[in-house]
Amino acid sequence: MASILIIEDEHIIRRSMRRLLERSGYEVQDAESLEQAREAYRLPDFDLIISDLRLPGEPGTAVIPLAEDVPVIIVTSYASVRSAVDAMKQGAVDYVAKPFDHDELLLTVRRALDEHRLRRRNAALKADLDRNYPVAGMIGECAAMQQVFRWIRKVAPTDTTVLVLGESGTGKELVARAVHEQSPRRDGPLVAVNCAAIPDTLVEAELFGHEKGAFTGATSARAGLIESADGGTLFLDEIGELPLPAQARLLRVLQGAEIRRVGSSQSRKVDVRLVVATHRDLQRMVEEGEFRGDLYFRINVMQIRLPPLRERGEDLPRLTESLLERLCRQLHRPPLRLSAAALDAIRHYSWPGNVRELENALERAVILCENDEIGPEHLSLGGESPSSTTPPMDLSLEDYFREFVLAHQDSLTETELARRLGISRKALWEKRQRHGIPRPATPRANTG
Repeated sequence: MASILIIEDEHIIRRSMRRLLERSGYEVQDAESLEQAREAYRLPDFDLIISDLRLPGEPGTAVIPLAEDVPVIIVTSYASVRSAVDAMKQGAVDYVAKPFDHDELLLTVRRALDEHRLRRRNAALKADLDRNYPVAGMIGECAAMQQVFRWIRKVAPTDTTVLVLGESGTGKELVARAVHEQSPRRDGPLVAVNCAAIPDTLVEAELFGHEKGAFTGATSARAGLIESADGGTLFLDEIGELPLPAQARLLRVLQGAEIRRVGSSQSRKVDVRLVVATHRDLQRMVEEGEFRGDLYFRINVMQIRLPPLRERGEDLPRLTESLLERLCRQLHRPPLRLSAAALDAIRHYSWPGNVRELENALERAVILCENDEIGPEHLSLGGESPSSTTPPMDLSLEDYFREFVLAHQDSLTETELARRLGISRKALWEKRQRHGIPRPATPRANTG
């Protein structure tokens, strides 16, 4: 039962309102002035306060800050647009003019109480989410993920450049989004750019913009992605794929907070917080001349390293359950469960494609499953022993990719191989070209 306090100096009106609300099932207390209400009750203990605007002594709006988060409805016989606006500006949730209709007052009271309950419920849910999932969209109770959450909370309020490291599919973009959402720039834009997805010939124009006529096809001036992130956060994923000329331009952004569009002689000031990510060894790339050392030292201020899924064993059941629940909703399927054999297959698989590969495997399973239980055959993880087919974990990321492809390409199609790696077929083809791994002449489909 909701408790309501009425503050009204006219006895007849106060008694009438009290009877009306009590007949509607509310618990009601009353006072004839704000001073009396303060002396007799603890104002934040009520669910709703209804106060006349003109009271002896202090005005009714003076109750608003005293009520803390309790909603306040202002009632007055001096109805005017100005007084209504003033009351709402001071924090009143609604405004009713005398003489009021009983049904109108009850409707206003119900609406105010419903909205207040909804706000409290949402606040409780948010507190629960913050407690269980400190970073929106990320699940992790293992020590390594808890450390990631602590790093995010520490660095987010600053403007420090963040370097997110981790294998493909570990959730680097989620870290960037969390840093942005927990920063003072949360109301600004978050612009995410996959550097590997932009052709080398266009990367500078895409990032920094261009003037009309700067190159063939530049029929008009265009702002770049960095300008689009002005006042917010720029996330550069796969920064290790950025060509050296573009790296030099990016260094200028970090050093002088300014950009120069392709084809322009004038610089423009930008206010951008930079978060970058890569699965590559940037330090080794610097030593081999593939990445600028001065840029590396500029971006390597605060590192957040994401653990691969194979090192997060205790997170796997909860993560799997959460992904499966979301996929069932997205694919309009009733809730599904994993069989004991499917869970065992998930636990013993090495997940080279990490969370992205796990999500892809579960999506495939949801589509293929014809009853309410997912079996290992729906996951398509293969029946081979992980110890005999999984490359050693001490390999570099590039060597790991090479070993995994060579070990599985004779038994999997390109689509299945890409899915197992948690990447697209296009990305698989590009990596084959980069590492000089030709496709087998007659690849066989996996029938297991």
